[in-house]
Amino acid sequence: MNLLLFFILGLLVHFVFFVSIFDIYFTSPLVHGMTPQITPLPPPARRLVLFVADGLRADSLYELDENGTSRAPFIRNVIMHKGSWGISHTRVPTESRPGHVALIAGFYEDVSAVAKGWKENPVEFDSLFNESKYTWSWGSPDILPMFAKGASGDHIYIHCYTAEKEDFGAQDAARLDTWVFDQVKDFFQSAKSNQSLFSKLNEEKIVLFLHLLGIDTNGHAHRPSSREYKDNIRKVDDGVKEIVSLLEDFYENDGKTAFVITSDHGMTDWGSHGAGHASETLTPLVSWGAGIRYPQQVSTQLFDDEFLKEWQLENWKRQDVNQADIAPLMASLIGVPFPLNSVGILPLDYLNNSDLFKATSMFTNAVQILEQFKIKMTQKKEVTLPFLFTPFKLLSDSKQLEILGKARSYLKQEKYQDVKLHHLLPCSFVVIGVLIAFFLLIQAYPWTYYIYCLLPVPIWYAVLKEFQVIQDLIASLLTFSGKYSVVFLLVFTLGIEILVLSFFYRYMLTAGLIAFAFWPFFTQLWIQAKITSLGWTFFSLLLAVFPLLPVVGREPNITLVIGAGLLIFLISLSSFVYLWKSKKKYISENLPVHLCQMVGVLISTYIVNSTHSSLLQKQGLPQINQIVSWTILAFSLIVPLLGSTIVFQRLLSILLSLMSTYLLLSTGYEALFPFVLWCLMLAWIRVEQEMLQQSGVSCTQKLTSIHFAYNTDITQVRQLHLDDIRRSFFFVFFILTAFFGTGNIASINSFDPSSVYCFLTVFSPFMMGSLMMWKILIPFVLVMCAFEAIQVTTQLSSKSLFLIVLVISDIMALHFFFLVKDYGSWLDIGTSISHYVIVMSMTIFLVLLSGLAQLLTTKKIKLWGKTKPHFM
Repeated sequence: MNLLLFFILGLLVHFVFFVSIFDIYFTSPLVHGMTPQITPLPPPARRLVLFVADGLRADSLYELDENGTSRAPFIRNVIMHKGSWGISHTRVPTESRPGHVALIAGFYEDVSAVAKGWKENPVEFDSLFNESKYTWSWGSPDILPMFAKGASGDHIYIHCYTAEKEDFGAQDAARLDTWVFDQVKDFFQSAKSNQSLFSKLNEEKIVLFLHLLGIDTNGHAHRPSSREYKDNIRKVDDGVKEIVSLLEDFYENDGKTAFVITSDHGMTDWGSHGAGHASETLTPLVSWGAGIRYPQQVSTQLFDDEFLKEWQLENWKRQDVNQADIAPLMASLIGVPFPLNSVGILPLDYLNNSDLFKATSMFTNAVQILEQFKIKMTQKKEVTLPFLFTPFKLLSDSKQLEILGKARSYLKQEKYQDVKLHHLLPCSFVVIGVLIAFFLLIQAYPWTYYIYCLLPVPIWYAVLKEFQVIQDLIASLLTFSGKYSVVFLLVFTLGIEILVLSFFYRYMLTAGLIAFAFWPFFTQLWIQAKITSLGWTFFSLLLAVFPLLPVVGREPNITLVIGAGLLIFLISLSSFVYLWKSKKKYISENLPVHLCQMVGVLISTYIVNSTHSSLLQKQGLPQINQIVSWTILAFSLIVPLLGSTIVFQRLLSILLSLMSTYLLLSTGYEALFPFVLWCLMLAWIRVEQEMLQQSGVSCTQKLTSIHFAYNTDITQVRQLHLDDIRRSFFFVFFILTAFFGTGNIASINSFDPSSVYCFLTVFSPFMMGSLMMWKILIPFVLVMCAFEAIQVTTQLSSKSLFLIVLVISDIMALHFFFLVKDYGSWLDIGTSISHYVIVMSMTIFLVLLSGLAQLLTTKKIKLWGKTKPHFM
């Protein structure tokens, strides 16, 4: 009972620490209650048209093709004759939602959105659309509803195609953009016969937003260097030209329309985005029309890059901005208040207006940003003790008044350019708890802070109550020789640091596996079991290659997937022949299962090849392939339960069933990874049997005669040996190798939708994510099943295992707790969070994984003949 209470308490403590990072690091920085700020001068434009070409790289738009001509001639003509241009520098994470929020609301990624991914912002926010009189928008259902949700009033109208149209594997995705352009044309045509709509369209302060997703979709499916991606740019250029002409006719060339075309993010050469590479953060910005400065021809420009020369635009002044600066630019053009949460700075060089308008707009922009600071300072001051609150000296109340006063003065003067122990122990901890609670109460901290600060009190009380146990542990450790203890401590510390570093540098896994490979040569294992040692060394070195290879997804290679499928089929065939010769009883009982799994591997290999060919020919995903793929996935966890529970046979059955699914989810060399990992796991089982014999425990059974046992006989479970710490470390290391061996899923940037094309090609984040998670879990299952075999063959208690793993994971957690980041790209934020989450939830995760592994290794479903006992 006490053990159960301690286990529950341990789970609770780790759950609290796990949740705490989201409350500490990922609280929304947005504030509310600011007063809207608007430039008190007539705006230059009555309406604004915003084109956002999702996933468009700056170089892809501005560069000339191999023939020396522009793939976007209309936009290039605008750059040279009608408007201003430059590069919009996005911030990480370079994803669609934060990119559009920066463009339209003027603030960068809200860190509290980390729990919601790409779909929506976690709190309400103001935007250009909300401040407009009317906004009409056309495009993706993933973007448009975000700006209508929470808007004040019903003045934001959205027109979206269905989510099923966002299909990576169907016909050319440029049809998404064609849909948008056609809808806009039909909309304005209908307005001519709809007096109410016609009147609204002729109001001032209106916005037309065209979200163009085709370029991004083609980039993901075919890469930015593909013909499809580049042709899509031409189609967008043609569509923009047609819409501009249509609007000029509709408004009778009144000169009151401002146009902006830009992108939410770029894209890497391998078709992904989310991180901070220049190809992802450099996006185009071209603006023209009412209130926009005309082109400026110059002889020199102050940029260190070579882009101007490559694009042959060195004579047209380039004016770079930060992405959030576009929101105040658009607000000033149509005379609406700057979005309340905007941190963008008005890019004056884009404006074609008087110095008075520019200076007044810049002053309004500054006051709008200052309003956010004042609200935030007031909120902080209200919940902080006076002697603990330190105001920001550069923006104290007096400094604010001084700066604003000078600015107003310059405006009036038209100077626009200036502008204790066991009996006392309980009482002591009660007093400490009361003092902590009182301190938190008077500062009005949220209730979560009470949990964080008070939870250590009962934990340290429980520790000090067991002081005698701690003394006994120290005395036990002192029985070892000083030299042995120091060496063991150094090796253990080095091992922990390798585990930590492997989260950041995949090649540390290679270093660890190489050390594992040569470890038998420094023990008695090499003398007593040379073949086992050589097998361990070979497969350790072979597995060490994978962390050195590029992250999965960048360079698909279906040939390797097909080769892996054929290799696994040949290995299964060889195993079948071996078992036929050595154990006829096994064959008679398990022939149908084994043959079914061998055929399944072949079918999966064929489907991968067939689907890849069909998608290359733009024929989409064959329905029969899709049905068979889902069928194989559905039966992958059932078929192993039909076979024998003998260790080797069951482990082989699990490999074949899971590999059938893994092949369908593979795009390159990772298809070989589970097989090599499984071979190393078999070698590890044999190594641990040999090592246990060296410690005086008899364990001579072969893997082809030992059965998995669900209820281990407690009389057979031995006490922990010091060597069990090494076994636990090996286990943790292999778990991390299974996780990071072919990449790092903490980064959104590593995700490649082509991995799931055998199952679906229509964009579905939940379904695609679920399939990718199962792909990631398969190597875990193989490692956990192998360790179940080690527990059976070495009589190692799983409870003892989790205690050791808990210690290892908590030591690692101390590293990662202080490395959690709340800024940067998903590669930075997601990686720091995932590192902490992995080590904090490792024990809970292993408990669940152990349950799945026990199910796969010990249970047997009998479909034919009489039910027989599981064990010999």
